[in-house]
Amino acid sequence: MALAADLSTLGDALITSVAKISPDQKGSARVQNLKRRVQGGLRTGSHTRTDQFAVAKQLEGLQEKFQILNRDELAEALHTRLVELESSQNSWLPEILSLLLQLSDRPALLSTVKRPEEGAKAPEPKETLSWSDLNADGTAFSDEEIWEQVDFAGDSSDDDFSSVASDVSIPKHRPQSATTVDDGYTIPEDVFVPAEDENLVAFLEKAQFWRAENQGNGSATSRLITESQLARETIFMLQGLPTSIYVYLDDEFGVDRRYMLAHSSRESLASLLQCFSEIGAKINNLRSFTKLPQTIPYMQTFCRGLEERLLEFDRVLSQVQCRYLSAGSTVSLIQLLVDVRQHSHELVLLAEMIFKLGKNSTDQPMCCLDLLYNLICMLEALGDETSSQRLAELFFMCFKTYSSSIRLWMETGQVDCSDSTFFVRTNRENGDLRTLWHDWFVLDTGHRHQRIPQFLEAGVQKVFTAGKSMVFLRHLNAPPDIEAMRFEDLYSQDSSVLLPFPALVESAFEKLVDVDHSLSASLLRTELDQQCGLWTSLDALQHVYLAKDMSAISMVDAKIFELIDRGRSWDDRFLLTEISRTAFSSISVIDTSRLLVRPASTPSRISQNNHRTVRILEAISIDYGLPWPIANIITEEAIHTYQRVSTFLMQIRRAKYAIVRQRIRDARITTPDDNDTLLHALHHNMLWVLDLIYGHLTYLVISTATQSLHKDLSGAQDVDAMIAAHQSYMSSLEAQCLLSKDLSHIHDAIINFLDLCVHFADLQAAHLLGDEDQHLENLKAPQTKRDSEDEFDSDDDEDYDDMNHEHTLTVSFRDSTYSQQMKTVNNHFSYLTTVVTDGLKTLARADGLESWDILADRLEWRRNWRRL
Repeated sequence: MALAADLSTLGDALITSVAKISPDQKGSARVQNLKRRVQGGLRTGSHTRTDQFAVAKQLEGLQEKFQILNRDELAEALHTRLVELESSQNSWLPEILSLLLQLSDRPALLSTVKRPEEGAKAPEPKETLSWSDLNADGTAFSDEEIWEQVDFAGDSSDDDFSSVASDVSIPKHRPQSATTVDDGYTIPEDVFVPAEDENLVAFLEKAQFWRAENQGNGSATSRLITESQLARETIFMLQGLPTSIYVYLDDEFGVDRRYMLAHSSRESLASLLQCFSEIGAKINNLRSFTKLPQTIPYMQTFCRGLEERLLEFDRVLSQVQCRYLSAGSTVSLIQLLVDVRQHSHELVLLAEMIFKLGKNSTDQPMCCLDLLYNLICMLEALGDETSSQRLAELFFMCFKTYSSSIRLWMETGQVDCSDSTFFVRTNRENGDLRTLWHDWFVLDTGHRHQRIPQFLEAGVQKVFTAGKSMVFLRHLNAPPDIEAMRFEDLYSQDSSVLLPFPALVESAFEKLVDVDHSLSASLLRTELDQQCGLWTSLDALQHVYLAKDMSAISMVDAKIFELIDRGRSWDDRFLLTEISRTAFSSISVIDTSRLLVRPASTPSRISQNNHRTVRILEAISIDYGLPWPIANIITEEAIHTYQRVSTFLMQIRRAKYAIVRQRIRDARITTPDDNDTLLHALHHNMLWVLDLIYGHLTYLVISTATQSLHKDLSGAQDVDAMIAAHQSYMSSLEAQCLLSKDLSHIHDAIINFLDLCVHFADLQAAHLLGDEDQHLENLKAPQTKRDSEDEFDSDDDEDYDDMNHEHTLTVSFRDSTYSQQMKTVNNHFSYLTTVVTDGLKTLARADGLESWDILADRLEWRRNWRRL
């Protein structure tokens, strides 16, 4: 009690000093909780003392062990030291002895005791002896008997035993016990065959009929044996034992025809023995096959199943032999053949299957499983239910072993590298999470799908997808809690009676795949939708690449087109990125930090000085970085398609910008009564065609395809289905936006039409410059009085630059007049629109896409416009 009071007082002091408890809070709930925890930690029962009586009992047991093992010196030494320790007053003595007992390592075998008297003795010097010191005369060495050969037969013993290694020390010197036969022992007479019983000796010699070969009777043409002897030899042959009648040669059994039965003809006996030989050869091949080393796991299971069936067959043969040995039994080779055929039917079928397996190359790891599957289906079709059910059990044993790698892959997302037959291989080189779904794992089916069983080919893709979904979820830190499915839940004996074997295998495999696949796929879809922002990323791509919001796109276009018209440096990636981020900052679904605009290398066919063609916009590359989970669905190839569509839409907007901008300048400079009919007709018709093409691409093609994409993604079952839906969406956009390779002629015609629109605006600008020199001088006058750094922000300078950027072009009226060039533009316009219209109608008739037919019909509405 005093100890408990002291502990309580010390505990209160500890709590007060460490936790900084004020005196007025000593009765609070927090202090009481701390007090209980401290008392629990200081409780004496947490670490009890060593039981000294248990230690003493162990030491007594160790002494007895030494005595039993004939190590009395160890027992005596241990007893002596324990007596000495009894006088010690150390309270920790039980703990020390317990520690020594736990650290001991086979003391009876490895311990040695050096007696005190042995250490005191000085080693005696060994005397060297030479032949010269030996005097043969008059000594004991002169006795000639020492040179005779000694007979050690009397001293030898057949009862010597070799030492056996064990954890217990065995004494080297055994007690001298009598191992020789007692002189008074007499051997019983019944163990000897009486010499006068000649009939018994003759019977034994007759039973050993094969000894006739060594008795000089090799020239005999036949030897009569009994049917029981022949049956015994047959049973031995079927059990794989050596016999005299059956000789194994070249994977077949041959029959020694010298042996005959007295009551059977040679031909009938040869036919009967030939049947036994054929069965024995096939069974012997099975025995040889089971002894071959197997590295494939399911093949090891298959060999174990064969061994069990061979053991069962040997047991049946042993029972038949016991029946023959019983009194009053009748031996019949024909009945033996019937019994052997009945019980070896399954083994013969398996032997024939293994023979087919041996003909195939060794690089077909699934061949054995496929052959076993086909064999069971054939037996079931023939109505052999007994054999088919027994072989089905063997098949599902092998399939259970084979499916272990499949279950490991689908339940954990791990690849069993030790299983060379598994069809999933790890192919992770760079470790980029954006390519996890596509590059980290590959489906290695081998040559002609040799790594996949034929009956599993339909569900292999689901297996592959389920495993990748588990890997995906693990990297998202959202691993599902999937309970490992037992194979017994997939296959039951009750269902095997009701379903045919192919349906049974298919049902078991579907249970194995569908549970894991559906669970992992649904969880991954939820993570992509709710946590990874799939729909937000898709919406952001619509804004950045497909011009979903023209208010933001027009700001980017205006700045880029203005810099191009002014002849300034428009391909600065920092400037382009800043412009784009500023324009898209008002859209909530876009993360502007992921947006990057950079100029690519200008195509070689475009001159670096030719800034008036829309092809120069192909040098702008807009990149929007996606989160890695979304990047596995929207691949880099899809982003390239987005960029091509975005460039095509920007080229159309560029052509419209040039015409509209020139029209605004034209309205400021030309007189009100100027009425150029061809000019206004071309201006109106070009804008109409541009609006028609752009509206067709955005409001019909892109909008319709996007709605279909959202519907397909909502109904997708797994990531593969989502990827396929988005790839289909990209293919549809690429085709309907005329960006496919087989539609390049129509796309080039549209690009030429867009360049024609820009050239039309340039002709107007050059014509106005030639007619309005005075107006330009008025604009130049204030320009000379201002600093060049204010040019970018001045309204007058903007008007001047709007008129001055055309001087960088090669527009000239020296070779042809303005009117002639306008007529040439009109002719090119008519030709290009006709090419586009006819090409679209041809495509619509060939492929049947409704969008092309709609665009062609709309373009034909204005084919017969007024031409001057």
